[in-house]
Amino acid sequence: MPRYFLEVRYLGSRYNGFQIQDNAITIQSEIEKALHLRLRKPVSLTGSSRTDAGVHALQNYFHFDVEQELRSDILYNLNAILPADITVRNLIPVKPDAHCRFQALHRSYSYHLHTQKDPLRTDRSWYYPYAINPDTLQAVAQHLMGTHDFTSFSKRNTQVRTFVCTILQSEWEQTTEGLIYRVRANRFLRGMVRGLVGTMLQTARGRMDINGFKEVIDARDCTRADFTTPAHGLFLESVAYNWEEILR
Repeated sequence: MPRYFLEVRYLGSRYNGFQIQDNAITIQSEIEKALHLRLRKPVSLTGSSRTDAGVHALQNYFHFDVEQELRSDILYNLNAILPADITVRNLIPVKPDAHCRFQALHRSYSYHLHTQKDPLRTDRSWYYPYAINPDTLQAVAQHLMGTHDFTSFSKRNTQVRTFVCTILQSEWEQTTEGLIYRVRANRFLRGMVRGLVGTMLQTARGRMDINGFKEVIDARDCTRADFTTPAHGLFLESVAYNWEEILR
C-alpha cells in the first residue's frame, strides 16, 4: 500500500493543537476531512510533532497510507478545500515503513518577542515591554546546549519513557522588532520550549541568577519553571530527515 509524507504549514491560532481530539477542531482533523472529501474515503494521519493549541508551524509532516498512487496535483485540490490558515505544501512518496515521527532526526523551533506594541503581530509574537539583559539571555541559552534531563521543563502528565533530550542549537537573536529564541534538538517534551523561554526571561529580568537557572534544571521539578509563556509566539520551524533512507 503506498505511503506518503504530507508537508504542511499552518497558523495555529484557531485550533486546539495539532493532534485530533474529540469535540475539538485541530490541524489533523481539518486535513483528514479534506483528504476524505478529495479521496472519498477515510484517511488516518500520523503526525511528526504535536504542537499545542495556538502554536504555529512553518513546516510539519504527516504520513498516511492509501490504496492507490496519488499525483502531486492533489495538493491544489486539498488547498482549495482547506481553510486559509492551513496549507499543504508537498506530497512525498516514501517507503512503506517510513515513519514521520520516529525517523525525524531533529526539530527546530523559534519563539518570537516584540518589545513595542504592534497590532499586526499580536497572534504571532509575544508583546514583552520589559527591560531584560540580553547578555544573560544568551548565557543561559548556551548553558542548555548538550544532553540534559529536562524534567523541569516538561508539563505534568507527559507520558514519555525519558526526559533526556539533546539540544543542538540554543541562541537568542536580536531583531529590529524584538527578540527570537532559536532552538534545535533531537526531541522535545510537552511545553518544553515555552518553559525554557519563560524561565530564561525570569533570569534576564534579574529574578534569578544563572546559578538559579541551573538549579531549576537540576531540580527535575516542573513547578520550578515558568510555563506562562503564551503559545502564539511559538513556531515549529522545521523537521529534519535522512531522505535517502525514506524516499521510495
